[in-house]
Amino acid sequence: MLTYKVTVFTGLEVFAEETNSIYLTLIDSKDQSSDRVLVNKSLFTPLQREISLDICVKEDFGDIVLVKLEKEKHLVNCNWFCEHITVKSPSEKRFEFPCHCWLEDEKPVFIREGTARLPQDDSGFLKKKRLEELESRQGKFRWTERCQGFPKSIEGEIPPEVQFDQEKKKSFADNEMKAKKEFILEKCKELFHSCKGMEFFEKILEDFTSKHPLLEKNMHDWRKDYMFGYQFLNGCNPVMIRKIRNIPDKFPVTHEMVKGFLEKGVTLKKELKEGNIYIVDYEILEGVPTSSDLVFLTAPLCLLYKNRLDQIVPIAIQLSQTPGEKSPIFLPSDNEYDWMLAKMWVKSADFLVHQLVTHLLKTHLISEVFEVAMYRQLSAVHPVYKLLKPHVRFTIANNAIACENLISKGGIFSKITSVNGDGIAKVIQNAMETLTYESLCFPETIEDRGMEYVLSKYYYRDDGMMIWYTINSFVSAVVKIYYESDETVQSDGEIQDFVKDVSFGMNNSDKFPESLKTREELVKYLTVVIFNASAQHAAVHFGQFDWYGWIPNSPSTMRKPPPEQKGTVDMQYIMESLPDHERSYMILETSWGFTQFQENEPFLGTYPEMCFTEEPVKEAINTFLNELDEVTKIIKRRNKGLTFDYGYLSPDKIPNSVAI
Repeated sequence: MLTYKVTVFTGLEVFAEETNSIYLTLIDSKDQSSDRVLVNKSLFTPLQREISLDICVKEDFGDIVLVKLEKEKHLVNCNWFCEHITVKSPSEKRFEFPCHCWLEDEKPVFIREGTARLPQDDSGFLKKKRLEELESRQGKFRWTERCQGFPKSIEGEIPPEVQFDQEKKKSFADNEMKAKKEFILEKCKELFHSCKGMEFFEKILEDFTSKHPLLEKNMHDWRKDYMFGYQFLNGCNPVMIRKIRNIPDKFPVTHEMVKGFLEKGVTLKKELKEGNIYIVDYEILEGVPTSSDLVFLTAPLCLLYKNRLDQIVPIAIQLSQTPGEKSPIFLPSDNEYDWMLAKMWVKSADFLVHQLVTHLLKTHLISEVFEVAMYRQLSAVHPVYKLLKPHVRFTIANNAIACENLISKGGIFSKITSVNGDGIAKVIQNAMETLTYESLCFPETIEDRGMEYVLSKYYYRDDGMMIWYTINSFVSAVVKIYYESDETVQSDGEIQDFVKDVSFGMNNSDKFPESLKTREELVKYLTVVIFNASAQHAAVHFGQFDWYGWIPNSPSTMRKPPPEQKGTVDMQYIMESLPDHERSYMILETSWGFTQFQENEPFLGTYPEMCFTEEPVKEAINTFLNELDEVTKIIKRRNKGLTFDYGYLSPDKIPNSVAI
């Protein structure tokens, strides 16, 4: 008799009192099966995550290509998780079977040997098993439309393989509890009644400034124009600013209006020609309904100027898309309350667009489309599945929580902003009209806004470019291992179906590719998926407490209407415009909780659940990690000389996926 040595690794979800019997069978390349062996599940405890088995056969099977797992049906059904299986043959040859899957019922699960294979490389019974795998997944991962005009999402109950594991659940619960302890509602109410003016916002944050230097600097300088402008480059929403060569007709700013804020002796026309004039335009908010008559929303425009100190500063603000007597253009020379309030209105609009478009739509919701399409169209043995899986990890589960708690009817977002479900839907629908594949390609978005060669302090752009090309280089190395030519890409039916399914899921089929013809196109496409799920999400997510913690800097809502003429507001009007104490409490609790990393967070390039088994790919991953480490060092060296650190795109602070 010959003996195969089998080691089964399972996760911490499994406990000793669970009693369903698990059986394991080896299958070789000729579709010959060994006798099934009982995996005695009672030996699995939270402290013992592996067990060794001996499987005896009469003759050497040769290469083991499949492991079959079965769960015996009991009156009480317990789901069972398998992380990894290794098999050592009698000739000492080792086979790896990355699993990372659940046994939910008595239906058997077949685990492929870990060597990545394209669909055209499979034949016979392995091809049949591959098709059965995808058919099964397509039954579990079905498309639905969360809301008309939104990207599609998963329908029904979330499959176990994409739900949070115990560690992630605990991390979420712990952060939520910490946030509630840090920001106690009764304390907020007490401060609101005992403090006057801005003192309320200062008191509520007095325990946090020492731990959050950016927040402290923001609190100190938030009224200054340079701080207002800096945030369009390196704050929570660094994607709105664009260079312009002409002033739009809807924003009739003249040289006479702004000449006092330009460098001496220059004209507005000349500064436009020199590329020193920029704009942020919130047209996307025009016509969006508010949640009640007690809160207000505008669609402002703001003209920005690069001064001789290389600072971006505001020089004109209009609070609507329609100029006229009731929509004056506010200027830095206006009285301090007019100018302060005008800037608040811009930042309030920016808060809304950031949260719903830049953050929710363009990282969370699109990543879910990629994840659902991946499970529907790519076999677990496909190299692209193995490449993308860590970068879509937990996104479906995370979005389900976000949609239930944040943007649902009565969710937090409708409580802290000026819009409810109808307004949220309108903003997303407006954004979907301009969402294209190119708008998710980082270099193209920078170039489209005219921001590629300007402004030395645009760290979001600089760091983002380093990350983009580092990811692109890694993806290129992996693609070249498995795809010998462009024809190999074209012949890969699964990757073509994946791309087509993504296009369907985006509800924008004419704005997203439906096929890929070259290796270069495939590399770029996969770079888009990984970059937006990791770096872009980190850039627009983890600064929320730094920039939104000081409520007057970025009011989530406005409780007074925008002024229709100058000289009519005072500090009392401004305070009555800002969010009240309950909204302020929710903003602080939510933004603080959002910006906490989970324990053992897998950062960019670290893959605890290693799906690849081949050495060339492992070498590519090591090269990727080394290059990311170099980027981290470059960013840290630069930050030492900055007044304001920019660390959101430091690779050691970028989680692999949209998992928070």
